[in-house]
Amino acid sequence: MKYLILVSHGGFAQGLKTSLAMFAEDKIDQVIAVGLENGKSVDDFAQSFRAALSELKEEDSVVVLADIVGGSPLTTACNVLAELGKLDDAVVLGGMNLPMAVNAVVMKDMLEGSDFVTTVLGEATSALQEFKVTSDDEDDDDDDI
Repeated sequence: MKYLILVSHGGFAQGLKTSLAMFAEDKIDQVIAVGLENGKSVDDFAQSFRAALSELKEEDSVVVLADIVGGSPLTTACNVLAELGKLDDAVVLGGMNLPMAVNAVVMKDMLEGSDFVTTVLGEATSALQEFKVTSDDEDDDDDDI
């Protein structure tokens, strides 16, 4: 099985998992979320991360989404995955957001390699845009000719 692993600072990963359940409830058992809690050390996070992965089998693979590339949760997760022999086959992406997570959980069993990465990062990037609101008054002014 391929698991989606969310790692973050604070409760972002767990909160994202909760939101993700609204879109992909049938796959939420394949999602693991671990956050580096405020006041905890990187070693504490590594211990929590190992515990969260304890049910993974040798044949299981992972997709890791992290809040910040190069942040302690991501680098620690990668170190633990390397210890477990899972890093070489892992896909690791940073800058996670909800559209990225939805696409990752849905597409993880459909696409592989660069096709998966391109699709997931494309969706994450296209979600970043300004939402412009126009008032009804502006629309009404155009009709007064």
